Amino acid sequence: MARPIPENRFEQLIEAATGEFIAQGYRRTQIADVARAMGVAKGTVYRYVASKEALFAAALRHADARAPLVSELELPLATPSPAAIARELEERLSAETIPDALARALSGREARPVQRELDEIVRGLFAVSSRHRTAIKLIDRCGRDHPELSSIFYRRGRFAQLDALTRYLSARVESGAIPALPDVAVAARFVIEAVATWAVHIHWDPAPQPISMADAQETLVRILVTGLLHHKNGEPS
Repeated sequence: MARPIPENRFEQLIEAATGEFIAQGYRRTQIADVARAMGVAKGTVYRYVASKEALFAAALRHADARAPLVSELELPLATPSPAAIARELEERLSAETIPDALARALSGREARPVQRELDEIVRGLFAVSSRHRTAIKLIDRCGRDHPELSSIFYRRGRFAQLDALTRYLSARVESGAIPALPDVAVAARFVIEAVATWAVHIHWDPAPQPISMADAQETLVRILVTGLLHHKNGEPS
């Protein structure tokens, strides 16, 4: 009979592994580093995962608390194939990359005031990035050693958002709902980059300061929506 998992031990493993992968990158992180961060013996980690690759896959799956925690019968987690890890990431991105508000706006099914529409789109982008922020940071930090995951993330995630937002802004500029922009693609990227900074990267800021994320989100939304709506020919109105 398998020995019972100490309470919260698996969560501690995921937290420690995530911290080490983000701090050091995939190649430099060793199982011994994760064990040291947890305050356990190296062999203890191998009770939970069969390899570093299995640990990385588990961090991607569980760090954002999206998937149910594993049971004792599933341990140690087997080493997945690179194709399996890539497939899981692609399914995750396919299920939730374009916020509902942006998808609705592109579909043309609803006529909504543009200020409300933009507000909901920016909030939706922030919410999506925030829900997946640890996985995004893991891929950002470890992409050099997992180029297939980085490629999927950019193709199905970041570039998909950028393309959708660019099409939306282009349509609203053409209709006159949003004043003409010097470069619509640059404006779309500015929004995506600003959202990524405050929904994802700020959580690993090397010089942190006390910030209310609710206030950060509200400030970001107001600045972006106001900036897109209240300008003329690239100059403040």
